Amino acid sequence: FDPGTIQCKAEDGPGCLTAAQVKTVRTIMAGPKNARGEAVFPTYEPGTELGWSRLLAGPNAYDTATDQYKYVVFDDPNWDWRTFDLTRDTARADASGNGVLAAVSPDLTRFAQRGGKLLTYHGFADPSIAPQASINFYKAATAATKAPAGAPDWMRLFMVPGMGHCSGGDGPDTFDSVTALENWVEKGTPPAQMIASKIVDGRTTRTRPLCPYPQQARYSGTGSLDDAANFACAVVP
Repeated sequence: FDPGTIQCKAEDGPGCLTAAQVKTVRTIMAGPKNARGEAVFPTYEPGTELGWSRLLAGPNAYDTATDQYKYVVFDDPNWDWRTFDLTRDTARADASGNGVLAAVSPDLTRFAQRGGKLLTYHGFADPSIAPQASINFYKAATAATKAPAGAPDWMRLFMVPGMGHCSGGDGPDTFDSVTALENWVEKGTPPAQMIASKIVDGRTTRTRPLCPYPQQARYSGTGSLDDAANFACAVVP
């Protein structure tokens, strides 16, 4: 999506974006990159714009983030977020002595070799932590980890369409990951899918299967779009 397609033709109004707003949206959607053009961290997914206000609105930066940098990362209560330089201060934060922002090794061989099972999930409409970060870690972990020969299936990632930060959002966000993990660990049955529900005022309004990455839920072509029975998990080319 190119936000320039809804740039105001004349005066600003509720149905269009100003030139400055278009530039801002393009910057956000491109994601942060250092001076070498390398991605520092993924950005928001398209369609999550109504949730951007949590981290991006107002004259001041998100207080939880700034406090973490002040008191934990840089150990400087006088640190001013307006002085932040993406290339310089990202490297400084990664090298911080407490290691709170240091890269986490994706090599979970010891965990997998002991029979560990890791079930992770992330809302695709998360307005706080970029969903692609979980996909990136899944790819890195499955590539770096040497799983037992007899049990190569040790990690599963479920991306939840329309779900916000851990819950909420327009999509089905209620599902039983604990039982899925119990059956995997105790019965040796890896979760082929989990059924998620959207509950509004105590009533289930929609169900949808959550599929293990890289599979996606695909509509069969018939039946209600609000019924999980009319969807199947498949890898989309």
